[in-house]
Amino acid sequence: MTGNTGNTGNTDEDRPGGVPSRRRRRFPGISSRAYEHPADRSALVALRKLSGFDAVFKTLSGLLPERSLRLLYLSDSVRVSDAQFSHLNDMLRDACYVLDLDRVPPMYVTQDPVPNAMCVGLDEPVIVLTTGLVELLDEEEMRAVIGHEVGHALSGHAVYRTVLLFLTNVALKVAWIPLGNVAVMAIVTALREWFRKSELSADRAGLLVGQDLRASMRGLMKIAGGNHLHEMNVDAFLAQADEYEKAGDLRDSVLKILNVLPRSHPFTTVRAAELKKWSESRDYQRLMDGHYPRRSEDKDTSVTDSFRESAGHYAQTVKDSKDPLFKLVGDIAGGAGDLAGDLGGRLRTVFGGGAAKEPGKGTGEKPGEGPGESPGA
Repeated sequence: MTGNTGNTGNTDEDRPGGVPSRRRRRFPGISSRAYEHPADRSALVALRKLSGFDAVFKTLSGLLPERSLRLLYLSDSVRVSDAQFSHLNDMLRDACYVLDLDRVPPMYVTQDPVPNAMCVGLDEPVIVLTTGLVELLDEEEMRAVIGHEVGHALSGHAVYRTVLLFLTNVALKVAWIPLGNVAVMAIVTALREWFRKSELSADRAGLLVGQDLRASMRGLMKIAGGNHLHEMNVDAFLAQADEYEKAGDLRDSVLKILNVLPRSHPFTTVRAAELKKWSESRDYQRLMDGHYPRRSEDKDTSVTDSFRESAGHYAQTVKDSKDPLFKLVGDIAGGAGDLAGDLGGRLRTVFGGGAAKEPGKGTGEKPGEGPGESPGA
């Protein structure tokens, strides 16, 4: 962990160009609730309510070879330290300092040309970076990625990520899983849905650590299109996200759902657009000004309030979305409300109207009120 200097960047003068890292804001005692995406929280609530999830989770917690996993990385990967990949070690300690993580998780670099990173583990999180990712990103882009993984650790995502990996790679082939393949597939699907949402939360954590939106955008572009920044443009990349959301008809909306179902991560353009939107929000500005929930307050957090916030987010998402399917859902919901109101008015006219009846008798109306009207209308 870095010292209490307040400077969370490396200050070594012998880095390329001899330019020390800039100062970054730190967030003492920050709760993961400060950056967690509402969809992440609601998906996790839904996951925990899934029938059979608790039974499978408890069973797998005792079966998962976590010690074997750690030994595997220790024996066949390179552990990041002051002696190995020291620049990554500096970034890891800085990320933990910014997000005030008490213990710096071990981090490994493993040989794999596919750019990827993950945070796994049941008792303690372990961060793994592939060589493809290390070779692809520059320092500020990598800082955001490491912050992303530290965000997963702070949110406690590593446990569920480990279960997802195990179920995906092993459990589907094992006949003695108590709930059977159908139930396990349901849990895998729910886990994937949650994990895609958790990536949006971790992207926010990466921005809090790097505090450089353009670097976060560049990193996502490189993951999508490789190390060809001179051929890419952030604004054009974000325009793709807008086109993806609103293009096509209902058939395209269904295809979008089918395309994303087998994925562990959201599409990169969608992640970039979501992160930019959050960076421009009042919530982000307040957080950067030092107004954010603390971990010391987590025990007093209302689950109902969190669920209400998540529900509100989904309702607003449907309302604002340009996707044809979401627009149809919104139109149906609005039309249903209009239809209910119109039908109610007609029923009141049929059963409450009539010249033979005196006002206030047999109709539930008060003197001076007509059918379908309310007091003061």
